[in-house]
Amino acid sequence: MSDSSVVEDRPKSKRVGALRGLVPFLWPYRGLAGLALLALILTAGISLVLPLAVRRVVDGFNSAHVELLDKYFGAALAIAALLALGTGARYYLVTRLGERVVADIRRALFDRVLGMSPAFFERILTGEVLSRITTDTTLILSVIGSSVSVALRNVLILLGGLVLLFLTSAKLTGLVLLIVPAIIVPIVVLGRKLRTLSRENQDWIASSSGAASEALSSVQTVQAFTHEAETRGQFAEVTEKSFLSAKARIKTRAVMTMIVIFLVFAGVVGVLWVGARDVRSGEMSVGALIQFVIYAVMVAGAVGALSEIWGEIQRAAGATERLVELLGAEDSVQDPVRPKALPRPVRGEIAFEDVTFRYPARPEASALNGVSLHVKPGETVALVGPSGAGKTTILQLLMRFYDPQGGRITLDGLPLSDLARGDFRQAIALVPQDPVIFATSARENIRFGRLDATDAEVEAAAKAAAAHEFLAALPQGYDSYLGERGVMLSGGQKQRVAIARAILRDAPILLLDEATSALDAESERLVQAAVEKLSEGRTTLVVAHRLATVKRADRIVVFDEGRIVAQGTHEELVAGEGLYARLARLQFTEGAV
Repeated sequence: MSDSSVVEDRPKSKRVGALRGLVPFLWPYRGLAGLALLALILTAGISLVLPLAVRRVVDGFNSAHVELLDKYFGAALAIAALLALGTGARYYLVTRLGERVVADIRRALFDRVLGMSPAFFERILTGEVLSRITTDTTLILSVIGSSVSVALRNVLILLGGLVLLFLTSAKLTGLVLLIVPAIIVPIVVLGRKLRTLSRENQDWIASSSGAASEALSSVQTVQAFTHEAETRGQFAEVTEKSFLSAKARIKTRAVMTMIVIFLVFAGVVGVLWVGARDVRSGEMSVGALIQFVIYAVMVAGAVGALSEIWGEIQRAAGATERLVELLGAEDSVQDPVRPKALPRPVRGEIAFEDVTFRYPARPEASALNGVSLHVKPGETVALVGPSGAGKTTILQLLMRFYDPQGGRITLDGLPLSDLARGDFRQAIALVPQDPVIFATSARENIRFGRLDATDAEVEAAAKAAAAHEFLAALPQGYDSYLGERGVMLSGGQKQRVAIARAILRDAPILLLDEATSALDAESERLVQAAVEKLSEGRTTLVVAHRLATVKRADRIVVFDEGRIVAQGTHEELVAGEGLYARLARLQFTEGAV
């Protein structure tokens, strides 16, 4: 599915009520939020008192009592000091609250996504997930750490200002209120359109991030096939659509801001004109008019600020909606509510009982069709067959990355679905077909297999995997940084580091998925010897295309089109006329040539 279709298929509706999804993250810090609210009310109250002091000062110029005038100026200065103190406290408390809550949200999102099964990532790009963790949470930070605080402050100023306007001059306040409906209408009408555009803009940003992540993670393939121009074009298209979406959002918001500000200040000018006439006729003092003007400006500014902030809050509501959606995403593979404990030590007896499985992305094709397989504790079983026959699927189901649609899989007699994934996976060491190398040192990459391993144990595992020689020759030896995805290493070197990691894990079950496919003949011989030694006393499943690597397996199981078509020793299968015999003749004849 294209990025554009992904965005266009997303629901565009968004409600500010979606911000309720932040309540669980705010609740633990309700004390801090309460202090911030108190500071906010204090600053809003002081702001409303300030015009009263200004009125006293202005009208005090006509007073013959100099001492009284000094007191008015002193009171005004004290109010300003309190306003500065309250504003500083509000900023500190609100900003700290925003940073704390957003950090918790990011951690919760990462924790949630990290535990999702591979089926989840068939439906969403990794780049889009990262966009939600970064871009969407940044929007929420802006709202919690600034916009909500400013909005509440302006609401208080708006309401308090209206009351004080009425007390200052009911006549002029009535004129001001005539303008309010004209201001609210564009906020409501254009605000709805802004909600839709904001959500669409965030979706396009996520798609742009996903497209960039996919291209950059495969940059060598893109360059090897001279696909740079097409990839740039695809990214440019998504980015341009993101820009056009943002442009429409900005235009709508700008129009709304212009309308509101014009109506507000046009009303202020009209009210000032009437007020000036009242001063000339003696119905109102100069100080009272200035007080009214200040309150009118404060109310107008509050309305203008609220119209501005409303758009930010709507964008944050959209971001919250997306984050809550991610946090609440259902995983097709889940641990049981009351998992059974896997008895220790693990014997390593594995059984597939009439297992049928289809990948979620390919529901029309069976990867496994009625497969039954029993592996005894300590047995080495090789899984062979053509590509797509179901060999790697066996390992993925055994790791419970997916659940079968039919049948069941047991470990030491217990169904995997009754066990906690983190529990039984501790008993398994995996060497995947595409070895994963992390952007850290060689030592830490191997230690990933067992975090409490000593340096001596790490190096012993590397020697067993025929990796010690090239790792020791690196500029900083085992402490050398291997780069993102191990770009500093060749394919064969990556595979040996992955094998060393599995050796270090020292688990009772060993899964090898084409573990020697990227090795040269000499390294393969060394690693094969290490693997054979490692397999002693362990249940081992080996997926291999090169039959020479599995000749010594206790049993070879032949797969074809998702079914087991034969099993036996190498000699037994070669003596027959089945698929294995044909593959063996083909490979060994080619090897002789």
